[in-house]
Amino acid sequence: MQITKRNVNLTVDDSLMRVYVATPKAPGIYPGIVFYSDIYQLGGPIIRLANYLAGYGYVVAAPEIFHRTEPIGVVIEPDDLGRMRGNDNARRTAVPEYDADTLAVIEFLKAESSVAADKIGAMGFCIGGHLAFRAAFEKEIKATVCCYPTGIPSGKLGKGVADTIKRVSEIEGEILIVFGSQDPHTPESDRQTVIQTLEQTGVTHQIFLYEAEHTFMRDDGYRYDSVATTSAWSEIIPFFNRVFGNKGVGSRE
Repeated sequence: MQITKRNVNLTVDDSLMRVYVATPKAPGIYPGIVFYSDIYQLGGPIIRLANYLAGYGYVVAAPEIFHRTEPIGVVIEPDDLGRMRGNDNARRTAVPEYDADTLAVIEFLKAESSVAADKIGAMGFCIGGHLAFRAAFEKEIKATVCCYPTGIPSGKLGKGVADTIKRVSEIEGEILIVFGSQDPHTPESDRQTVIQTLEQTGVTHQIFLYEAEHTFMRDDGYRYDSVATTSAWSEIIPFFNRVFGNKGVGSRE
């Protein structure tokens, strides 16, 4: 399905936050997805992933996660210097600030005329996978997809230690997590901690493990794996569709 694209600005804690919004072109009422980037923000690979999801009948809203520490519109290069810059931005952003951004995007989606306010989900990659996991603590979030989420067991996310692993029981919706077996940032011990905690707290979840490296869904790097990416999407889209009862065309009223 064709989509439209636009940028909106939200103000959070007196900071201007750019949000990229991809919406199905056909008139209708669609589920909304809070969509989190990795540490490189909204570059081409992340925008293409957001657009791909929108094409299946979702209003996708992707915020710039480092709007407090970077100028509007900055895309960080995915190289050694960019990795240092992105990680420094992450360390300088407090966990409650990330949470405030999540609430702002949720409220934005609920107010959109093309969004079903009772059908809100979240999705993210790397640090964004951790942010999506935290978004699942909010009662509005019915379905969450976390792609190779980092730092959940350790609490490594921003300034201070995130209490994410201690709050898993707050998740009321369903969650799907994608891991790469060759990903040093989500080692087996971390994966098992997350899985066991989800099981112990009774959260409805699905786990998919691919023989792939970290960031294997970014199509601009040497770790990109098209087969694993296609396979992951073949689980993600049906998951969202099932939870939201979405047939990919919206409900016309």
